[in-house]
Amino acid sequence: VQLVESGGGLVQPGGSLRLSCAASGFTFSGSYMSWVRQAPGKGLEWVSTIFNRNTWYADSVKGRFTISRDNAKNTVYLQMNSLKSEDTALYYCARGYYDRYTLPDRLEGQGTQVTVSS
Repeated sequence: VQLVESGGGLVQPGGSLRLSCAASGFTFSGSYMSWVRQAPGKGLEWVSTIFNRNTWYADSVKGRFTISRDNAKNTVYLQMNSLKSEDTALYYCARGYYDRYTLPDRLEGQGTQVTVSS
């Protein structure tokens, strides 16, 4: 399994970013895919999960973030709008179904840093 995240950066509050995660080494189209994040000094937090056209979001990002996927490109995306300072974190994608109670034991990618600051 290989996951490569990209698209992070520095953005002002209220701004937008689109994260991408390129996957390889497994059957992407039949897999749940998730985004999780880790803020400085905090534990891992689930953000969103997608399977086929079904999506799930943490309450903290619902209405602001949108997860999507392109099975032809083996890529999952996270469109982040109306960003807040509390969204500052290292964002990882993960293969599998996760939620606020269930987090990955290990992370395959290096993550992409999102910093929201004026």
